[in-house]
Parts: sequence; structure tokens; C-alpha cells
Amino acid sequence: MLSGSAVGGLVVAACVPGTGVVESSSSLATSSTVPVADGPVDVEIAMRAISDRVEIRPGIETDVWRLVAEVTAGDAAAVQPVDGSYLGPTLRLRQGQRVRIVFDNEIPDETIVHWHGLDVPEDMDGHPRFAVPEGGRYEYEFTVVNRAGTYWYHPHPHGRTGPQVYAGMAGLLLVGDEEEDALSLPGGEFEIPMVLQDRTFDGDRLVYLPNGMMDQMMGFLGDEILVNGRPDAAFPVASRSYRLRILNGSNARIYKLGWDDGTPLVVLATDGGLLESPATRPYVTLGPAERVDLWVDFEAESIGTTRRLVSLPFEAPQMMGGMMGPDSLIPNGAAFDVASFAVDRDAASTDPLPGRLSNPGFSSVEAAVNPDAARTIVLAMARGSWTLNGRTFQMTEVSPEETVRFGTTEVWEFFNAGGGMGGMGGGMGGGGMQEGLAHPMHMHGQQFQVLERSIDDAGRAAWETVREGYVDEGWKDTVLVMPGERVRILRRFTGFPGLFLYHCHILEHEDMGMMRNFRIATA
Repeated sequence: MLSGSAVGGLVVAACVPGTGVVESSSSLATSSTVPVADGPVDVEIAMRAISDRVEIRPGIETDVWRLVAEVTAGDAAAVQPVDGSYLGPTLRLRQGQRVRIVFDNEIPDETIVHWHGLDVPEDMDGHPRFAVPEGGRYEYEFTVVNRAGTYWYHPHPHGRTGPQVYAGMAGLLLVGDEEEDALSLPGGEFEIPMVLQDRTFDGDRLVYLPNGMMDQMMGFLGDEILVNGRPDAAFPVASRSYRLRILNGSNARIYKLGWDDGTPLVVLATDGGLLESPATRPYVTLGPAERVDLWVDFEAESIGTTRRLVSLPFEAPQMMGGMMGPDSLIPNGAAFDVASFAVDRDAASTDPLPGRLSNPGFSSVEAAVNPDAARTIVLAMARGSWTLNGRTFQMTEVSPEETVRFGTTEVWEFFNAGGGMGGMGGGMGGGGMQEGLAHPMHMHGQQFQVLERSIDDAGRAAWETVREGYVDEGWKDTVLVMPGERVRILRRFTGFPGLFLYHCHILEHEDMGMMRNFRIATA
């Protein structure tokens, strides 16, 4: 178990309700090292999970767990450290590369790494059944088949994902390809990766102590906003265009991103890469694990001008009876500053905004085996836990309703039936329990398309405060589903067969069991 004594000043408690223990999965793997075939690779990386001390607040070192890496063969630029941060290095890979990552676990807890958004074989995906103990090793080897995009990596042990990500174990994974190369998008110093997270501190201690079941039900919210692992983020910029590559890496916080002066946001990409053409929004709603690339032009700004990226207020969903959950200084839905951008120099050149960005290669709904009969997943409260179709996670269990045929395309529908403390005993009903929490639903493996959204009358008020910030034009692997909302998606199952996960990406919900397997079957 992770504890204050295990890592000095880091205060972390488990969030597994009822039992207070975490199911061990190491016995489900054939060994602590999963062998892969020896052969040539384009990039080989050695990655370690370690205990460390990092200066997060100025002049104050804090105990963290983090992922560190180095290139042992191939392109040295594939690993780029994030200076002065607990975050893992940014991995820069290319579509078509064969990659080997040798992972060693040196923290006093079992763990495994998930390559969030990448389409990889089942034993390379970071399923918790392959979690390795302290001192264990796991070897990943896969070909990067994804298109250019902003992806990320983080731990995925059952019941321990929230504490480990909170402790610092996460990093960006940026994929490039020839289609993106052909565009004149801002790059190098004019490309700014931004990982948004919230944390709570007690002096030099990073504190993660969900206060009972209510905090676990709501998801943990921190008291300070960090960008790339640092508070009070400020970026000096030139008077030209920039590309902001933004990840919501928070455990449970939803961001409603906008500019302080009301300038619309220009969106280049979502979870699965570039849109077909730029999209304009008054703000962007970003649930946990969602990503967005923004194009911003400071060319018309005079030197000395500062523009602020903020999170705008919205009506945050809440538990039934008005219970608000974690006692954070910044509640979900509150307004706050995210980062500032100060123009401090003229630029010699700039990159214009392209009118067309990519050919996303979308599927047609007519290609689905069930175009008029979506496979429905009900998100609700039952027996004190958040559930998917009334079920919670079992390590290798998969129901007949969660089995799909390899090579097919399907329509799925996520329906947030709501529920809260007043719905502890129920959960599957389709009406009368629209109060509840938003759930960012993530599917492992291939990306999906968002086809349609609809909302119940009871959930409409909160939904109206965030809906204009949805960016559904691109490929997604995580989609925010508000209480009373139905989201229909189109998903191909043509990448790899096997056992994969889908779950809520509020990490406390995932750890409580709001996660299930689906099997892509060949027969």
C-alpha cells in the first residue's frame, strides 16, 4: 500500500471503498517480465518508476513518484525531459516506428504503464492484470500505428491509478506523421505542451487523502492549479502564432478553457489528432484525460501585453441532495486562471493558420453492424458504487454484452443515468435520477467518432453551461458525458483482438470499479 511512510512527505491514501485493500493482479501474469520477440526496433527506451524529490513550489522540494526514461537505441530526440517537473519526459514518436520500452518498477507498489490513446496489442496496453511488483520488469514492443496527435502515458494498476497519477506518474506522448509534416504548424519553441493538473499541499507535502466515501464518489480535487507540474504558469511568447498542446491530466477536474479577453479559441486537434479543418469555439470543455490542440496568434499584440488562459465558471454536476463532495478551495465549476502568456519580443516570422488540416479517414455509420440499435452502456450508481450497466470491475470478467467481433464497426451509446446518494440502492433506471456527476468515458484501443448527443430535461441546465465547448469533429478516445446525457459513438474494432478496458477517467471512479473489460473476439 502507498502511504506517507513509504515515500516520506507524500501523503496518500488508498481509495478502495469497503475493504480497504487492493486486489493483487501480479499472479495473473505468467511472470514479472512479459517476453517479446527479439528483433530490430527503431527506438528502444529504458523507463523506470522511481521515488524522488522535486521542487514544485519555489524553494520547496516535495516527495513524488515519477517516471523517468532514456533512449538506449535509436533517435535520441524520442525522449525529452520536462525540466523542473515531476512529470515524465515527453516521448516523441513517429507513425510506423517499431518501439521497445523496457519498464522497471522501483516504487513500493505494483504498477503498469498504459499508453493512453495508442492502438496496441492487448498485452502492450497496460491492463492491470499485467501489473508488476516492486523490482519487477515489463517489456513493451509495438509499432506506432496512430496518426499524428497528442497522446499520453500513465499507470493503470487496479485500485491504485488515482494515487499513482496524483503522485506524479504521467507524461505526454506526441506522435508525428507525414500528413502533419506537410502543414506549416508552429513547432519547436513555438509549440507549447501543457499538462493541466490540480494538487493540494501541506507545507512540502503533496497531499492526496480522499475524505471518506463522498470524496471518492465525487473524485479528488486539488487546491492549486499546476501546468507542467508547476504553479502560477507563465509563458513568455513572441508576437507570432503558437500551437498549444493541452492535456487535462487531473484526477477529476473539468476545465472550461477560454481567453480572459473573450477571444474565441481555434482548435486544431482533439484526442486522436488533427481535425479536418480548424474549429472555432467560445470556450473548450475538457474532461479528465481529454486533449485539445489550440492555435493562438499573438502577432497583433504589442510587446508587454499579457493574455490569460482561464477556466470559466460553469454549473458543475453534483450528487443528489446537493452534496458537493471534496472540500477544495477551487470547486469544480469555479473560475480560475490557468496560465498567462506575456509577449516580450518581436518575431522574425510566423506560421499562418491552414484552411485544411487533415483527412481524418472517418467511417460511415452505414458500415456499422448495428446502425439503428446502439450497444448501450448505462452509467449510474448502484449499491454504493458507480457502475457500468450495473457492473463493476473484475480482473478478467467480460459479459456477453461486452463481446464484439473483430473486424466490425459498431455504434455504442453512453447514457449517464445520474444517481447519487439518493440512488445508492438502484442505478439502472432510465429516468428519475438525472442528478449525478459527469463521467469522462475512455475506451482503450482504437479511437472513435462522436455521432450525436442528446440531453434529458432534468440535466439540461448544467449541460447548457458546457455544451458549446464540446469539440466532436475529430477522433476521440475519451468523451465527457454529463448527467442525463446520451452520447452515441462509432467505433471500429479492426486493430487488435483481445481483452481491453473501458472506464470512467475520473480516477477515483475507475479505482472504485467503474471500469469493465470488453473482448474483441475472432471467433
